[in-house]
Amino acid sequence: MTHHKDDTTISRVMETLIENGMESMGEAFGILYNAAMEIERSEFLGAGRYERNENRIGRANGFKSKTMSTRVGKVALNIPQVRDLADGIEGFYPQSLTRGVRSERALKLALAEMYIHGVSTRKVTKITEKLCGLEVTSMEVSRATKLLDEEVKAWRDRPLGKTRYLILDARYEKIRHGGSVIDCAVLVAIGVTKGGKRSVLGTSVALSEAEVHWRKFITSLKERGMHGVEMIVSDAHEGLKKALTSTLTGSTWQRCQCHLQRNAQRYVPKVSMRAKVASDLRKVFAAGTRSEADEELEHFVRVYQKTAPRLAEWAEENVPEGLNVFALPQAHQKRMRTSNNIERLNKEIKRRARVATLFPNEESLLRLVSAVLAEISEEWETGKVYLNMETE
Repeated sequence: MTHHKDDTTISRVMETLIENGMESMGEAFGILYNAAMEIERSEFLGAGRYERNENRIGRANGFKSKTMSTRVGKVALNIPQVRDLADGIEGFYPQSLTRGVRSERALKLALAEMYIHGVSTRKVTKITEKLCGLEVTSMEVSRATKLLDEEVKAWRDRPLGKTRYLILDARYEKIRHGGSVIDCAVLVAIGVTKGGKRSVLGTSVALSEAEVHWRKFITSLKERGMHGVEMIVSDAHEGLKKALTSTLTGSTWQRCQCHLQRNAQRYVPKVSMRAKVASDLRKVFAAGTRSEADEELEHFVRVYQKTAPRLAEWAEENVPEGLNVFALPQAHQKRMRTSNNIERLNKEIKRRARVATLFPNEESLLRLVSAVLAEISEEWETGKVYLNMETE
């Protein structure tokens, strides 16, 4: 390949692809990745290579070679090193290498474990060979899982602080247990901190959503320092409701309005009435104040007392549980009226889990879920404020 002194990163990538085609994707990716890491080091130090700058906080110190397995093959990386950092400045490591690494490793290990436990399909075996980048032996997998488990456990056990709003939900994934395939509950907690940022507080894997499992999970959050919860948003699963009664007695419970909408459809006697019922119930939730919502609910009950008596009775008893959000500042109400906040998390978990299809055990599922959630939580914690807590 021809080189010129004024070659740019992009021109080098283009030359690589033109000369070698798609087979050189790994090499092209490495060129871009290495350039990105150099830029990140320069920004970290406050000065580029060989640049004189009184404000720099340290010096570049060459590179350390590393080979990373990716979906475009093995990529040769040159990880930038630093030295002579100013007092109080922690070491440098490219964020681009840490972002997404844990969930990718967890997925690979789930596949490898399936292979070792003899539950792999031809699809899994093929993916394992191309994707894992590690020798699929019991010893290698055991060593890799130990390292990753230490990382994700540290994240699950990290200290928590004041949490103004708490959102709880669960989803189910299939695992092997006692020689059978069963649905396993993945419990997830999201918090909105006193500063208005979102954070995934934790996750747990249990064989069901029974009260004992929810109670143990919520208690673990409190033991890690979660306090000051003003409102909890969730669905009305009996096990969860009972657990909340015994663990967070001073907090207001907001029943998810989306779940209420879905629940209402069970009591609609005719298919032709469903759209109208959903529209009328939305009017209750869209009210401007709690008193207006109560009036809309009374009207809803009167309208359906004769045509759908079971629906009217259900609404009168259950819908008020979805109106507690009106006690919050108006600017917070829209985002805290449902547990849909967890929907994005569930989509990310599902996207990874459907590759594995079936987890060999609870530990494998917890490892993958923890890795995915840790990465999303870090994005939230370093991103924009979710709710303005100065609005009262």
